[in-house]
Amino acid sequence: MRIAVDAMGGDHAPQEVVTGAMQAAPLINGSIVLVGDPVRIMAVFDGTLPSNVHIHPASEVVEMDEKPIEAIRKKKDSSLVVAVKLVKDGEADAVVSAGNTGAATAASLLAWRQIEGVHRPAIASPMPNKFGQFILLDAGASPDVDPHHLLEFALMGLAYAERVMGKTSPNVHLLNIGEEPGKGNAFAKEVHDLLACHDWFAGNIEGKGIFHENCDVVVCDAFVGNIVLKTAEGVAEFIVDEIRAEVPTGLARFLYLPMKKIMAPLRKKLDYAEYGGSPLLGLNGTCVICHGRSNAKAVKNAILSAAKAVENDLVGAIKSSFEQESRKESS
Repeated sequence: MRIAVDAMGGDHAPQEVVTGAMQAAPLINGSIVLVGDPVRIMAVFDGTLPSNVHIHPASEVVEMDEKPIEAIRKKKDSSLVVAVKLVKDGEADAVVSAGNTGAATAASLLAWRQIEGVHRPAIASPMPNKFGQFILLDAGASPDVDPHHLLEFALMGLAYAERVMGKTSPNVHLLNIGEEPGKGNAFAKEVHDLLACHDWFAGNIEGKGIFHENCDVVVCDAFVGNIVLKTAEGVAEFIVDEIRAEVPTGLARFLYLPMKKIMAPLRKKLDYAEYGGSPLLGLNGTCVICHGRSNAKAVKNAILSAAKAVENDLVGAIKSSFEQESRKESS
């Protein structure tokens, strides 16, 4: 197994990306290929490369503010495009990038194409709740969809929940403005009717419910999903910052030390780095997209997530799900 890492993508590349790769290297059953400027990559290492970490040169970088399609067409030798091509050519099994999300999505889609039966790819973002963890999709790949596309998102999400998250008989909820079947606009009602024909569908779920109810996969269009994701991130950061602001300085600070131990599990649950990155589902390849500000811990966990997806044949599982759905629709 070989994981290609876009070493130059992200706000803190290559320092944090390379450090994260170094931390992940001893934890995976395979190798890591760092794609980017060899000089800058080697400058991060303290000594020689680990035996399962390799460097593949790339002379260009897709910047965070560039237009995705324009960037990947002009910068053929960018670290992102080269990493994606390694998978296409069979020289790597997955890509991890903290770079431009739109460019990572576009490059992967153009190089690998969709799995048969998939009309829109989806970004599945892992999120915490009272019962552990669930995935929200689509969180950013396809804002303009029709109801049937959300059925596709559900099938992809189920495969990910089973193969990567290790969930047994996962359920699917539709994000809506109310729990009753008749709630929502015409789009939501039509999606509900499509999903209701499947045993794994658990009904509508409200925004507050995703954090309090036992949900495994929550589907919506990317416009709604990205707003939910960014809002949740903002609220989590606000809570942590407010708690920190209330802790006094000086000697009085020692009175709050017992609270540090109590708050540690919550802080871990709210830390985006714990979840690594979000997989781009629906393509003939594995791509895990990290937050642009990702630190070494986030990159490490994203690489581990990509490795698990490859080991458990996530792409094959999604293909199987769509084949079964096609047979069901034709019977």
